[in-house]
Amino acid sequence: MATATARQRPATARAVADGLKLHRRVLRPAGREYTVIGLRPGTAVRFSTNHFHETWHILSDQRGARLLARLMWGLSYQARPGTLLLVDRPFLVPTPFEADPPDPFVIVPGWHTALDGRAARALAARLPLRSAPDGTVRWRTHGLDAARADERPFWERYPDHRVPDRGQVTRLPGGLIAFVPRSPDELRYWAESVDSLRVTGTSDMDYRYIGHWDHGHPGEVQIFRTFHRDVGIARRARADVLARPHAPADPTGLRVRIWRQCGAIKRGRNMKIANCRNLGPRSAEQLALVGIDTLDDLAERGAVQTYLDLRDAGVPGLTRTMLWAMEGAITGTDWRALPPGRRQELLSELERAERDPRRR
Repeated sequence: MATATARQRPATARAVADGLKLHRRVLRPAGREYTVIGLRPGTAVRFSTNHFHETWHILSDQRGARLLARLMWGLSYQARPGTLLLVDRPFLVPTPFEADPPDPFVIVPGWHTALDGRAARALAARLPLRSAPDGTVRWRTHGLDAARADERPFWERYPDHRVPDRGQVTRLPGGLIAFVPRSPDELRYWAESVDSLRVTGTSDMDYRYIGHWDHGHPGEVQIFRTFHRDVGIARRARADVLARPHAPADPTGLRVRIWRQCGAIKRGRNMKIANCRNLGPRSAEQLALVGIDTLDDLAERGAVQTYLDLRDAGVPGLTRTMLWAMEGAITGTDWRALPPGRRQELLSELERAERDPRRR
């Protein structure tokens, strides 16, 4: 059987806009025909899923939320019964908390498509889908751009419909998590909610609930500023805990140990600069020029002295923002939230160091 190995151009892989290209497959799990829409290989987005506090979560970053909103909006206009959206490997990664394995998820337009237990189990058994697609579709979502620009609440823009909330989220046989809106309006409402997710300023996380309220919402989409970094830390923490003698056998005990190890890594003296808050690969390359490779190296030398060393080394484009970023990394603070008083202290310390005759 032919396999789908062609990959997108880098610019296309990162596109999150109207006309997104998706793959279409016609599958017949348990003898029932479905048109399965999925992401193309190489699409630069990752999700995770978990079940916490009786709620099924889709986890990602802000870009993932924008793409998910596009998928939802476009599906709300698909009139062909049997059409559903599937997100599976390689677009799924372990959870950013304890690196638990994720479940694939489907969005099923419940007003014209049913995915019963037999079909769900048969579909899950075929994952990940490696066969060549039956075609490529252009996912039209320009209406989402107009909705984003319209500041009126949903119920004012759709006066004949109250805010819909009858949808359900459940785990189907075979392990698929199904998000099932009951009307096109409801799915568009979900899309607008997810599209509004932001991590800005001092907020490192945002979330929106999904589905019908019944002593709690069944679904939630949650995004994190450092989603990819946190997934990497959780993977390392899980490996560290499992490598120790007498690692907990029960899932709850294992999670607690992994959470603690995640915290130790985030605070840890051996944390690589590229994984530190406010910093990244480019900062890591610059700091390596002056012998700073880990957070402990940076904390020991201090933000001000390191800033002076970078300046003496002729690092191009150096600004005070780098000083705030390094201080934030040491203290675990977003550089934009660094108090004005602390900034002034750093500037005063910088001026004193510049006047020090030993530097001349």
